[in-house]
Order: sequence, then structure tokens, then C-alpha cells
Amino acid sequence: MSFRISGLSPLPFQHLYGLPEAELKSLGVVRCTVDHKPGYPDRITMEDAEPGETVLLLNHVCQSADTPYRASHAIFVREGAMQQYDAVGRVPDSLRIRLLSLRAYDEHGMMLDADVVEGKAIETVIERLFADPAVRYIHVHNARRGCYAARVERA
Repeated sequence: MSFRISGLSPLPFQHLYGLPEAELKSLGVVRCTVDHKPGYPDRITMEDAEPGETVLLLNHVCQSADTPYRASHAIFVREGAMQQYDAVGRVPDSLRIRLLSLRAYDEHGMMLDADVVEGKAIETVIERLFADPAVRYIHVHNARRGCYAARVERA
């Protein structure tokens, strides 16, 4: 089964890059200086930010479908990130090193199935979830903190 993993588009976040702390605070956004790696996974590039870099911690609507599964959670965005991760058949290291929760959705945004897996074995769960033809996409979340990590689609 061929799959595509994609990070978030940088476009919705670009207006936040470089804003003063007071403006970020008024928007519910917190600027953090990375102090260790791994620990601050950027949702655009799908890489953990390097110590000394700044990331923005903000709430993101990851499941926008008008269903009971509509969801949002905190995410990190590397300040200045411009290159959206998008790869077929390749899992980024930021997913490989974490315990993940995969949630499979149908075309209406209703959850059909879910599972938890160590990132090093993510392909087995992706394949199992996509074996159901009704599954249109999968959301990956970090299982321990619950943060949205990535979207998986059929390629």
C-alpha cells in the first residue's frame, strides 16, 4: 500500500513569524526557545527543531469536519519554516522516534478505526487501516501528549 505523509502548509502561520510577544500572546501563541532535541517537533517540516531555534506553540484545528470528531490541539511550528514536508512512502524521523496514535477517518470525517504504535512500525498500522476502502485519510498524533503530528493519505 502506497501512502503519502504531509506536514502542514506554512501559509496559515507566516503572519505569526517575528511578531512581538504581546501580539503573539493576544492570539494565544507562545514563542519558545528550543532547549533540547528531540522535544519540539515542527509540524511543517516534520523535523525536531534544533536547540537555540524558536518555535511557536499554538492551538491548531487538526480535524475540521463538522462531526463529533472535530478536534484541535497544541502544535509546534518552527518560526520561519517555509518548506512543507510531503513524501510518498517515507516516514520522517520525528515520527519514527515517538509513540503514535493513528486515527482513520471516512470521507465525512467520521472516525472508523484507531490504533497506537511505536513510530518505527507505523507502516504496519497504516497498511492495516487503509485495508478498509472506506478510510479516506489518517491523522497521526503523538500518543503521550496528544498533539497532532501529520496527515496520511493514499498515494
